[in-house]
Amino acid sequence: MYSITAEKLTKKFGNFTAVDAITFEVKEGEIFGFLGANGAGKTTAMRILCGLSYPTSGKASVAGFDVYKQQEDIKKNIGYMSQKFSLYENLTVSENIEFYGGVYGLRMREIRPKTKNILQKLGLDSEANKLVSSLPLGWKQKLAFSTAIFHEPRIVFLDEPTSGVDPVTRRQFWEMIYEAASRGITVFVTTHYMDEAEYCNRISLMVDGRIDALDAPKKLKAEHNAQSMDEVFYALARKAKRSD
Repeated sequence: MYSITAEKLTKKFGNFTAVDAITFEVKEGEIFGFLGANGAGKTTAMRILCGLSYPTSGKASVAGFDVYKQQEDIKKNIGYMSQKFSLYENLTVSENIEFYGGVYGLRMREIRPKTKNILQKLGLDSEANKLVSSLPLGWKQKLAFSTAIFHEPRIVFLDEPTSGVDPVTRRQFWEMIYEAASRGITVFVTTHYMDEAEYCNRISLMVDGRIDALDAPKKLKAEHNAQSMDEVFYALARKAKRSD
C-alpha cells in the first residue's frame, strides 16, 4: 500500500515551473527523504502534498485523498513540522501539547493521558509548566515532533526538522522518527544534512523542479560510485541552473 502517490505532478507560477512533472510513490511506514538544493522545488511540492496548494497539472494522492478535491481530508490525516519552530513560545509545555491535541480534534479525556505519556517519554515532567521559550532548541524540536504525531496521523511531513540542532540531539530525533515509523506512520522528510539521508529507506533528489534520482541511499552511492550521500548530492546538485 502507498501513503503518497504522484504522477507527473506539476506546479507553475506564470512562466516559471517550480515542480516539473514529478512521479514517485511512498510506501506506508516508509521513511522517505525528499532532498534537493535551495530552489529545487521541494517546499512547493510539499505544500501541494499537505493540501496547502493546488497543482497546475498531474495527479497525486495523500493518505488515499486527492490533492485537488480532498484537501481538508488530507489535513486531518497528516502531521506537519516546519523547519522554523512551530509551537507557541508564550504557552507552557503542557499547554502546547493540549492545544495541538484540540486542534487535531481529540477530546480532553484522550489528550490528558497522552500528554502525560509524552512528558514522561521526553523527560519533560519537571518542565511541564515552564514556558516553551525557556527550553533549549533541541528539546523544542523534539516536543514539536511529538505534537505533530500526537493524533497518530497516517503521514507526518517534516521540513528540515533538525536544522540548527547539535549532532547528539539530531541522532535522538531520528530515533524518534524510527519509533514513529515502526508504528506505521509514514515519514516524509526534507533535510540539508546528507548524513541524515543515510537514515532514510529511500530518497529522491530534486534538481530544477525535477526528480533526478530516486532509490535507497546504498544503491544511489553504488550507482554514482560515491562513498557518501554528500558526494551523490554534489554530483547531481551542481547541474542545477536555478537557486533561491
